[in-house]
Amino acid sequence: MGNQISSCKNQKISRCCTESSDDETSASDSDACCECSNSCFNCRKLNRKSNVEVTTRIEKGELNGEETAEVREVSQSLRTSPSRAPSVEIIDAPAPDVLTIKLVDLCISQNGTDHHTDRYDLMRRHERLCKLVVRRGQAFHLKLQCNRPYIHGKDAISLIFTVADEEKPSHGAGTLVGIALKDSCSELDGDVEWCAGIEKITGDIIEIHIKAGITAPVTKWKLDIDTKLFEGGSKTYSLPQPFYLLFNPWCKWDQVYMPKTHNLSEYVLSEGTLVFRGTYNRIRPVPWHLGQFQRDILDCAMLVISQIANVSSGNRGDPVKVARALSAAVNYNDDNGIVVGSWEDKYPDGISPTKWTSSVEIMQKYWKKRKPVKYGQCWIFAGVLATAARALGLPSRIVTNYNSAHDRHASLTVDVFVDEDGNRISLDRDDSVWNYHVWTEVWMDRPDLEVGPMGGYGGWQAVDATPQEQSDNQYRCGPASVLAVKLGEIQKPYDHNFLYAEVNADKVYWLYSGPTQPLKLLKKDTYAIGHFISTKAVGEYRREDITNSYKYSEKSTEERDVFLKALRKTSHQFSRYYLNEEFNEVSFDFELRDDIKIGESFSVILRIKNRSLETTHEVSGGLTVETVTYTGKMNDRVKALKFLEEIEPKSTKLVKLDVSFDEYYHKLLPQSAFEISCFVKVRGTDYDYYATDDFRVRKPDIKISFEGDPPVSQTPVTVVVRLLNPLPLPLHKGVFHIEAPGFEKPLILKMPEIPVKAMAEGKFDIIPPWSGRHTIFAKFDSKELDDVDGFLNFEAAPQPEDVLLPENNHDIIARTDVIA
Repeated sequence: MGNQISSCKNQKISRCCTESSDDETSASDSDACCECSNSCFNCRKLNRKSNVEVTTRIEKGELNGEETAEVREVSQSLRTSPSRAPSVEIIDAPAPDVLTIKLVDLCISQNGTDHHTDRYDLMRRHERLCKLVVRRGQAFHLKLQCNRPYIHGKDAISLIFTVADEEKPSHGAGTLVGIALKDSCSELDGDVEWCAGIEKITGDIIEIHIKAGITAPVTKWKLDIDTKLFEGGSKTYSLPQPFYLLFNPWCKWDQVYMPKTHNLSEYVLSEGTLVFRGTYNRIRPVPWHLGQFQRDILDCAMLVISQIANVSSGNRGDPVKVARALSAAVNYNDDNGIVVGSWEDKYPDGISPTKWTSSVEIMQKYWKKRKPVKYGQCWIFAGVLATAARALGLPSRIVTNYNSAHDRHASLTVDVFVDEDGNRISLDRDDSVWNYHVWTEVWMDRPDLEVGPMGGYGGWQAVDATPQEQSDNQYRCGPASVLAVKLGEIQKPYDHNFLYAEVNADKVYWLYSGPTQPLKLLKKDTYAIGHFISTKAVGEYRREDITNSYKYSEKSTEERDVFLKALRKTSHQFSRYYLNEEFNEVSFDFELRDDIKIGESFSVILRIKNRSLETTHEVSGGLTVETVTYTGKMNDRVKALKFLEEIEPKSTKLVKLDVSFDEYYHKLLPQSAFEISCFVKVRGTDYDYYATDDFRVRKPDIKISFEGDPPVSQTPVTVVVRLLNPLPLPLHKGVFHIEAPGFEKPLILKMPEIPVKAMAEGKFDIIPPWSGRHTIFAKFDSKELDDVDGFLNFEAAPQPEDVLLPENNHDIIARTDVIA
């Protein structure tokens, strides 16, 4: 008590703290507290007797809102006092026998291992700066160092948990929790609510287990530890910094429970993944560093949930609400979220989307400046969302859909309009087909959806942060059950109709002859949309095809039945207009090499076959090659060819369009994509044919290797990156961007001019921070060639002492009496 008296500026306080401990004396001088900058708790309106009563009522959850606010106000004023000691000790009466907590050991090493949180930067900092990160529904450990041994039957300990950023915590919302410490941890087994018990008592150290409820909000929590004597007197120790509580996919009672351990290693713990880009006929795996354990990432994820998406603290334990909030908060539309989207080909005031290699730099920039980061496209939004989800404990993966429909009219068809010359006609709010589109899947149960014919709709849920269309007045999408999408249940929440169209719409071509002429249906293509839906395989850097998770096999009876079921639930005029004249005597097919490298010429071939046994057919039309964005937007015409051919019965003719490097290079867009199209009329009939296809020229890969001995944890090793210039011209201003284990920010290696067919090479050292799997990511950009990448997945061997010597877990790892 001496420290309190000496720091108190009001002499009345000194008297009331020292002369008497009875209720009347304390109450009579309580008004003086308003003048004291370092007030003591017994001078508050809540005297010793009422404080013990309040503690008891907190344990029983009996405080009303006004009383709760008063208790929190008192506690908060003591925490924020400029002159307070690092550890907070609130004393309600001179009671030398009251158990006093002096220090709290967060058991960082043990909790990190048990809760799979040991890789979080918050847990790996210098021991005096560590912050505790644990998962709900599973016991975590604390060691309480006291002023004397704990006495059964005499001492009682209560724990009060409060959501750190909640101004008005309440029991009803689950943001204020009071529990009594039980005498044994065996009483915690099977408990799904908040609970705590004593594991062991050694002298003046009490080892306790705490388990957060399985629906507890995923956020930062404050902890107050109340100690009291049954015959009267109490003290409170406040943990000076909050701890972080996450979803727990290892806990079978958690809504995000994932039963397979190897899946958890991939979808929660792995920091590296692949994003699949390119085209359906030239799939390109691109490495992406998720980095969910890196500095500021967890804080950023919790920030956007609470302050950007404005999810109330009581709802932050619901993975459905959290996932939906992330889909809105990752894009900057509506709410000033993390990433600004742009699909232009120039980015003078930001970074081109193709230059990013990681979510880490993006989220760290946002956390530091609280401003949206420029710029991103679909795979960037998906990568950032996956990182935030994994940081919060939500299993996630990145998914690519090739030939992905953007159905603006909710018709379940993608409508393409062309004129008499085969030129694409742009109408207001056109539908489009993206070469590929990338979104995120998160794993959870869906108790909010009623059970369907195949059971519940839990499992993988599609969540899309790319700002395409508004949902409930915000740019967001999902979570949509992948199973519900497959079954055509398009009216369930959230946004199943949009996801269904992306993977299973029909593509319909219309001939537009003018505003006063009726549309002519040229063709319907039931196979055009939703190809090779891809994600990274578990434990391997290869593609896993998950198309069957989203749709039945194309042209199967089940696929058509589901499509018609979904179609009946739409109301748009185009969705029910299916009429076409059949003509099968002449067929048309594209031929195109699928391994064209940038720097090479290529040819587009149209094969025309007359199947008739007797009739000669005359066909006229054109072939066109255009550069196109990956979202399907036409950019520049590269080359076109008009033709008129007479096709004899039972014969085939080839129409060939040659394109040289010089003809296409200066019109290339960042992702090197082209669309080829043909429009053909069969003379003497009313049959018109229109078709398109897309492809890209392939860019080289960066080769990454080690120089010298294989990598060992915590030991420097030299890495070499190499790139062969594939262009018939030199490369200028070349730069390698490297992300590697142990790097806090990307390494930049600038290259001199790289001559034609010459090799660029760079070297650098890394120190793998731990043994096990790691990935090095590399990106190359230059004035003439950009968006080139490579990666190396490797195993770092443990150091000999890591194998021979047991880990010492007896030291106090983190002392909470020191504020970071």
